[in-house]
Amino acid sequence: MWWRTDMSRHSALKSSARLMLTAVMAALLGGCGFQLRGAPPVSSALEPLAVDCSSQVPDTLCRSLREQLDLGNVRVAPVAEADYILRLKNFERDRRASAITAQAAAAEYTLRHSVDLEVISADRIPMVGTTRLTTSESYRYDETNVLARQREEETLRQQMDDRLAQQVIFRLAPLTPQRIDAIRADYQREQEADAPATGQP
Repeated sequence: MWWRTDMSRHSALKSSARLMLTAVMAALLGGCGFQLRGAPPVSSALEPLAVDCSSQVPDTLCRSLREQLDLGNVRVAPVAEADYILRLKNFERDRRASAITAQAAAAEYTLRHSVDLEVISADRIPMVGTTRLTTSESYRYDETNVLARQREEETLRQQMDDRLAQQVIFRLAPLTPQRIDAIRADYQREQEADAPATGQP
């Protein structure tokens, strides 16, 4: 019977190794921006663009966004030197049991990441009003292999941050020079309409 024990142990080791390899590859690919390929180009009309992340937004999300902008050859500058400012704020992270075993234990979890996006010009004209971006992912939970599941969750969270970064890029893509000019013209008309009359009747 000893060979069955060795075979079972060997199979478990191979399964664990595959899981680790998958997690490592996913993390590496996510880190280099591979998952974000295929995102639409960002117009040069938004350059120089600043990325302003509030304190509760994770570094992984901000870094993923900056890497994607870099891949698109978008010139990024500090807020004080930028013509347009992309702000990320109100980040929320949620983890909930989405499936329960017969023993009332969690069998599956759903992760959710959400963040608010807005884009304004240096002269305070809103180009993209506050918009809520959300992504989610589910995974099976195995209480007998907690360490591997923790690593899987970390990998999924990185992938979710990458997907949020991609959503940001898709929101920037429609801001062509023509669209920016139209937004400025609409904003100016609204300001003139709201201004109190100063002339005498």
